Amino acid sequence: MDSLKSSTKIPIKNIYYMLCYAWNRLEEKDAVNVSRADEKDLHHLLSRILVNRLRILIKRGFYKEYTSIEEETPSIRGRIDFQQSLNELSFKKARMYCQYDEMTHDILHNQIIKSTLYELLKTSQVDERLKGELQQIYHYFRDIRLIKLNTKVFNDAKIHRSNSHYGFLIDICRFLHESLLMNENETGEKFINFEQDATAMAYLYEDFVRNFYKEELPESKVYRENIYWNAEGEDLSYLPRMETDISLEWNDRKVIMDTKYYQNATSSKLKNGNEKLISTNLYQIHAYLSNFKNREMKDLTGILLYPTVDRDLDLFYNILGFKIKVCTVDFNQEWRNIHERLLSIVDIG
Repeated sequence: MDSLKSSTKIPIKNIYYMLCYAWNRLEEKDAVNVSRADEKDLHHLLSRILVNRLRILIKRGFYKEYTSIEEETPSIRGRIDFQQSLNELSFKKARMYCQYDEMTHDILHNQIIKSTLYELLKTSQVDERLKGELQQIYHYFRDIRLIKLNTKVFNDAKIHRSNSHYGFLIDICRFLHESLLMNENETGEKFINFEQDATAMAYLYEDFVRNFYKEELPESKVYRENIYWNAEGEDLSYLPRMETDISLEWNDRKVIMDTKYYQNATSSKLKNGNEKLISTNLYQIHAYLSNFKNREMKDLTGILLYPTVDRDLDLFYNILGFKIKVCTVDFNQEWRNIHERLLSIVDIG
């Protein structure tokens, strides 16, 4: 995985589809009608989806969990905390400190949603009509606390069978939160331009491609793989780690794929102006192939996968007995064509 320095224009609808694959929320891909208004930016689309999904959640009812409560109370509930009661001299007020569990919807999942809505309402880039809809939704969260959002908070919000309908909501909230940056020179918050954030798009590109093949090639094994150097020496720990972006296995075939979210698949720095493939990328994929331990047992192919910028590439080489393909996929086209192209690259169509 590497990053594109200056992103080509990818339609918002296609980025949304990529997110659905990357988040393992494929059931949401065709459940949303992407309107012309949504094409102005990804955050508008995701905010609108959040509003629509929250309306459904409100009708269904908030997810609740038991939470531990400790309070000074005149009536005995649960377990009495005698030490705390003595420390506070609660008995003089005819009260005691008690600890008990209570079913409540003021839990982390709902706190994340409310806090995301609060951030969106402060954001200058959200249009007034959408803000009005967000404000209506926000009213239903009045009994839920605001919290400070961070990576740990999102990681702690576990999704399981009982609250699986929250999974997509939390994914959207995390994305919107991570896309918001405080602008010190202006009031309010602003979104980063996700489509032009090379690093963010590179991670999305890799996760999307990996999960695409997991979903569309159910008979294959798709995973990230550590490849160890075929080397001898006193301390091999100094050798850099080799981890594939994507490894695919099915029947007697194996593909090792490296996703490269670059501006170009070639370099034109030569004096004569001729374009050449980026040598470091070829060295990397060749190193993966040459150090793969069971290469005699598999029909092994290495693939460098780039986004299309100026033109499509479909190159095939046999380098010292190793099969290497260099391919591009054009994301500025209908999704059906993208789907077919990715399958054809691994010779499935």
